[in-house]
Amino acid sequence: MAETEIGEVFDFFSRVSVIALKLKAPLKIGDTIHIVGHTSDFTQKVESMQTDNEPIKEAKKGGDVGIKVVSPARRGDKVFLVK
Repeated sequence: MAETEIGEVFDFFSRVSVIALKLKAPLKIGDTIHIVGHTSDFTQKVESMQTDNEPIKEAKKGGDVGIKVVSPARRGDKVFLVK
C-alpha cells in the first residue's frame, strides 16, 4: 500500500482522544490514515472529523481539523493517507 504524508499532529486531546492536524492534502470521512511517531504507530479509518467544533465530511488542503483517534498520539507525529 502506498502512503502519502498529509500532515503533522500539532496537538492531542487525551480526554476525548482527538488529534489536531494541519492538512497538507485533502482528507475525507472513510479515508484510512497511518499515524507514526516516537511512540505512535497505528492505522485507522477516519470516522469522525471536525473543524471549529462542527462535524465535517471532508477537509481541504491547508485546513485545521480534529480527528477522533483509536490510540494516543503526540505533537509532531506524522500522519499519512493510506491508498
